[in-house]
Amino acid sequence: MAGIYIHIPFCRQACHYCDFHFSTSRKIEPEMIAAMEKEMDLRKDYLGKAGIDTLYLGGGTPSILEAPLLERIFNKLHALFSIEGFAEITLEANPDDLTDEKLRLFRSLGINRLSIGIQTFDDRLLHYLNRVHNREQALISYERARASGFSNISIDLMYAIPGQTPGGWLKDLEQTLALAPAHISAYCLTIEERTAFGHWLKTKKLQPVPDEEAAEYLQVLMDTLTAHGYEHYEISNFARPGYQSRHNSSYWKQVPYLGFGPGAHSYNGNSRQANISNNYRYVQAILAGEIPAQVESLTREEKINEYILTRLRTSWGVDTRQLKQDFNFDLIGKNTELLARLTANGFVSITDGIIKLTTPGKLLADKIAADLFDV
Repeated sequence: MAGIYIHIPFCRQACHYCDFHFSTSRKIEPEMIAAMEKEMDLRKDYLGKAGIDTLYLGGGTPSILEAPLLERIFNKLHALFSIEGFAEITLEANPDDLTDEKLRLFRSLGINRLSIGIQTFDDRLLHYLNRVHNREQALISYERARASGFSNISIDLMYAIPGQTPGGWLKDLEQTLALAPAHISAYCLTIEERTAFGHWLKTKKLQPVPDEEAAEYLQVLMDTLTAHGYEHYEISNFARPGYQSRHNSSYWKQVPYLGFGPGAHSYNGNSRQANISNNYRYVQAILAGEIPAQVESLTREEKINEYILTRLRTSWGVDTRQLKQDFNFDLIGKNTELLARLTANGFVSITDGIIKLTTPGKLLADKIAADLFDV
């Protein structure tokens, strides 16, 4: 099995924190979709004959597209790929796009999972982030999605926002729990250089939340959601039983996937391919029959390190036997003293050759992974 990712590079306005590829100019939407259709033709053999069991529309803001363009994408996908009947089909949506008409369209296309970008229920912080929607729209859109028949809904939240308080964060979590979504993704705000927040940081208009305080927000997140029955299956992701994101889980399990659109990535087990993050150049190249992408062949060390980095963040942990089998790499043997210290300090557990982070260890996930890398 394999996955497909579609990158829709359009947004109504630029959020102050977002470093993903997008444009607020939508003049070339029809040309963009035509280019994506052409790219699908050009790359239809990338995954071989693998069936597609996850399909994810991200961005950008996929929910911004009107019916004719979304229908063209799905018609082309079904014409070229074997999409399984049980496939998880996710669409990222902003609350302000979730009208009854749009929700009916999504269901008619076979979309069975929504990821709603709420971020916070605090109107003051929503304005600070430059989000289009407000608290009321967030609540209404969620209930509207449920009423339209969507049971598999994920909510995106953000913490460690400048101006956010511990009490405000707890209120966000309480409001989220009251909605009882199937899945919750919660991300620590990262200040990226090429964003409004990045500029504000340089000009001292913004003071980032200290790492220690961000760690406290994460601790509250973990304690609160797990106490209410959510499985913490990846550092930033929590799910009701049976509602883990199959698409994202495939990334963390190194399952091959194919990405379409500017800025989209692909992976076949041995190499990665990254499409150019420029709308006009992408369209021009694709319509000329060229793939404007950079291909990176992965070395043995890169494959090992990526496995450690991604799997350590998950509830499945790092299977050292798998590393030995696939790469002849003895992770435990090469890190005996380090792992002994991490275990003694309560940051990791090792059972039957599987290394997992403990709750305190999750606060140090990236550092622990880097220390374990095959350098």
